[in-house]
Order: sequence, then C-alpha cells, then structure tokens
Amino acid sequence: MRAIPILAGPASRSHARASPGVPRAVQFLSDSTRFVLVDTSHPGNVGAAARAMKVMGFSDLVLVTPRFADVLGQPDAIAMASGATDILERARIVASLDEALEGTTFACATAMTPRDFGPPTRAPREAFAELARGDHRVGFVFGGERFGLSNDHVYACHVCISIPTHPEYGSLNLAQAVQLLSYDWRQALGGFPVVERTRVPVEADAAAVRGLLAHWRDTLVDIEFLDPAVPRKLMARLHQLVNRAQVTTEEVHILRGIARQVQKLRRRDGR
Repeated sequence: MRAIPILAGPASRSHARASPGVPRAVQFLSDSTRFVLVDTSHPGNVGAAARAMKVMGFSDLVLVTPRFADVLGQPDAIAMASGATDILERARIVASLDEALEGTTFACATAMTPRDFGPPTRAPREAFAELARGDHRVGFVFGGERFGLSNDHVYACHVCISIPTHPEYGSLNLAQAVQLLSYDWRQALGGFPVVERTRVPVEADAAAVRGLLAHWRDTLVDIEFLDPAVPRKLMARLHQLVNRAQVTTEEVHILRGIARQVQKLRRRDGR
C-alpha cells in the first residue's frame, strides 16, 4: 500500500489552536473538522453521529440528501443525540457532496474496500498521524446505511479511510464508524487529558488501625470466634492482613460499622 503525501494547504488548521482567555472546551468545539453524512436513512443514526462527534470535540455536521428532509428534528435523532442537540441545530442539509465539502481542503472517504482507479486506501491511525501535521481543513465523508458511498463520492476524495475489522465480518453501524474515526482523529490531534474525577483515598493512620483491631477483637470475642485465653495469634495475623491491604480511613469506618452492627444484633438477641 503506497503512502499518500499530505500537502500543505491554506492557513486554516484542522484543529483549534489555544487562544488566551478562551476556555479549552470552547476551543475544541470550534474545531474546523467537518463530518459529512451522505444518503442517511435512519434519523437515530444522525443523532448518534452528532453525539459521537460532540464527545470528541467536533461540531461541524453536514448531511447530503438524507432520506428525510426533516431528519434533524425527528424524535429519534434528538433522542439518540442525548445532549448533543446543539450539533443537530447547527447542522446543514445540502444537495450534493461538492456543496458539503466547500471550504475543506482535504476530504477522507470512508469505505470497507478500495475502489479501482480511486484514491489510495489507508488505515485511520497511520493516515491521521501524517494528516495532523499538515495545514488542512479536513472533511470526513460517510456513506448511507444501505449502500455506503458511491464510486463517484469516493473519487471526489483525497484518500479512502478503511477501519480495520475482522476479515469475516466488517459491517459497522454508521454512528459507530463516526465514533471510531472521530476518536482516532482527536488522538492524532493531541487528544483530551484524562481528568481524575474520584476523590483520592486517604490511607488510615496507625491510630485508626489500632482502633479498628481493638473493635474487631471485642466483636470476635462476643461472637465466640476468639477465645482470649487461647488467642492463637489471631489478632497479629489480622493486623498483618490490614497492613497488607493498606486500608483507607473510609474503609476503617466501614469495617468498624460492620463490627458495631454485629454487636448490636448480639445485644438485641440477648446473647
């Protein structure tokens, strides 16, 4: 498979540049990448594609001759967009692929198989790594659910992107294809940072561990699991277990709460 040169184009970048004073999220949503859906049949797929775009920070959606003229406002599209209705509201419907690609400088068709006399076929990641280094306004072109892209649609593009799939079954849902390519393209552009959303656990200190073990000793005696006269180093072994587990303060509270409930039930039963 021969490599394709990614030629320098106009100054508009394929991804948003950081601007002082502008929130990072807003900058990503101003990304110039365009997603073009040709001959779509199902409104739900249009909504799901909008959602796939938004989670990767893209917002420019254009539809070419969809089956339903009012697809962007249909209930299934809105439901499947699941919070990405702003993408649908800004989306455009046009009559031809040429019109959809106006303003782009590099068009990527998506197809499972290469076409005779068509543009070179590339896997997404290798092509995107090269494409991201150029100055392009990129357009990704996806075919309809039933027949995909026509040869003429593919020939109008600079490259054909083929998602590697299992050789015996390569059928991808339209919105799934949009999600996979939008993810790989975002990664090629630098990706998003992973934000720690959970509270950092605090390891229990020695005093908390001693209090836990004392509480459990009393409870084990109450339920006659531990005989104080013949302890058999049970508490020493439990101490080692707690140390290996590196229990947090919250976990100490949970374990003491269990012990407290056991003692409460013992008292209630009069035992």
